[in-house]
Amino acid sequence: MSRFTVNEAFLSQLELLQSLLKNNVAGMFGGNRQSKNYGSSCEFADLRDYVPGDDITKIDWNAYARFEKLYTKLYLDERQMHTRIYIDASRSMDYGNGQKAEQALRLAAAFAYLSVCEMDKVSIFAIRESEVVPLVSGMVGKQSYINCIGALNDLEFWGDSYISKAIMPTNVGRGDGMSILISDFLTDHDYEDAIGYLVDKKRDVLCLQVLSREELNPQLRGKMHLFDSENASSTWRRNIDRDIAAAYKQALAYATGRIEEFCRARGASYLMVDATRSIGDVFFGSLADMEVIK
Repeated sequence: MSRFTVNEAFLSQLELLQSLLKNNVAGMFGGNRQSKNYGSSCEFADLRDYVPGDDITKIDWNAYARFEKLYTKLYLDERQMHTRIYIDASRSMDYGNGQKAEQALRLAAAFAYLSVCEMDKVSIFAIRESEVVPLVSGMVGKQSYINCIGALNDLEFWGDSYISKAIMPTNVGRGDGMSILISDFLTDHDYEDAIGYLVDKKRDVLCLQVLSREELNPQLRGKMHLFDSENASSTWRRNIDRDIAAAYKQALAYATGRIEEFCRARGASYLMVDATRSIGDVFFGSLADMEVIK
């Protein structure tokens, strides 16, 4: 069922966000547009499809004569980056009245918009079970964004997700931009290998752990019938008292600390995001403090 998370009002917020960031910060994503593999010379590097608004003086007319298609010349100091965004589409991401899922979609849409404003290419994927499912592929430019981003509204959250099994067999590019993983990371399944794999590919990796208010500060007390959100056959009947509540908070601290420490050790960035937090607060607050944007 369509959520209409990405609608006209939200797109207007993104346009304002991009304008404010452009006027108040020095660069996007900590300078990731300067590739780790290339210098700042003006030597020819590659060709990409011409996009309306490109500098027509950089059109390769020789390539047009051969292929009857417009291409723009890229140089080493302006090689197009490719932002790849992965959304955990498991059922646990729909916990908390759907707020986690909606926040995941908002974050993906916001990063995608800021990337296309830098004329970077953007692809968005859903991680479902052991597969990476393309939602948007090779999006470039604002018009392409407007035409394609509504596909996020139709993403359904169900089943489980195996992040490493899904990502590692796929083409992730090498040193050509940012990889963003959006998940609650509340799983017994491996995700460390995927993060390490992306880092080893010289990509800039950002892990966004989205948690609901109910997960961050549960108010459950008394006799409860609980079930695994990703496996309905796993159920528990418990009397939730202060000891169990304290044990839960310790387990949550372990789970969040585990991924934060792993990201730090591998050179990836990590941020825990409250599902009710505004996109503006996330970007101007935590991400700016972390110098993911600066």
